[in-house]
Amino acid sequence: LGYFAGIGKASSKGILVKGSNYLEAISKAKVVLFDKTGTLTKGQFEVTRTEPAGMSKDELLRYAAYAESNSNHPIAVSVRKAYGADIDQSQITQCSEIAGKGIKAVISGATVLCGNSRLMADYSINCPEANGTVLYVAVDNKYAGLIEIADMPKEHSAEAVKMLKNHGVKVVMLTGDNKSAAAAAAEKLGITDYYAELLPENKSEITLKMKSELPDNEKVMFVGDGINDAPALTAADTGIAIGAGTDVAIDAADVVLMKSRLSDVPAAIRMS
Repeated sequence: LGYFAGIGKASSKGILVKGSNYLEAISKAKVVLFDKTGTLTKGQFEVTRTEPAGMSKDELLRYAAYAESNSNHPIAVSVRKAYGADIDQSQITQCSEIAGKGIKAVISGATVLCGNSRLMADYSINCPEANGTVLYVAVDNKYAGLIEIADMPKEHSAEAVKMLKNHGVKVVMLTGDNKSAAAAAAEKLGITDYYAELLPENKSEITLKMKSELPDNEKVMFVGDGINDAPALTAADTGIAIGAGTDVAIDAADVVLMKSRLSDVPAAIRMS
């Protein structure tokens, strides 16, 4: 009767538990693994800082926006949004993507490089080190500045992390981002343990490794929202999907947070 009451109470709060065995497993959670993008963060990038060198901020954003004008990547979208003006495609005479590094384009007769530090290194362009997700821009083989882009944390993420820690639960963040971007996000969220530069399959591997290191009476929980999170959601003792996430993640999960609030994770542990 306690299980049915618990599942009913959780449902009334928008926490859908798919079985009494999962409700019990939640109470034994000692490690909670969080996917970053779309789970802890909004998955919507924003330009947070521009640092030009030898030109104005508007000019720096213009070169970057024009270089990224044909890309659908969220980072490219954020740069165009920050630029805020229409892009005259006739000004772009050449544009090619350099896989894993960035874009080379000819804009208004100037050769523009827009990408990461590896792209700058390929063309022997010195650029300052920076934490987080950064786009470097060079014009005619001369460093022109950097644009810092951040994936903003969700409203309840830092609060949920703090509540879980107070409950004696270890919180770990998993992300495909580079190490500096992961470190910056983890610091904002109050997370000390994280894994960066992960491929989708690495998430389930880490989940299984964590399970193997715990005694039988302690459980691992994974919280995610995307297609790539499905293997880890299945591998965990309890998989929790964000209600606003993909159908694949929701199907693979044992618990669904219909209100997509991460503060419902510690709430589910208290109910359990």
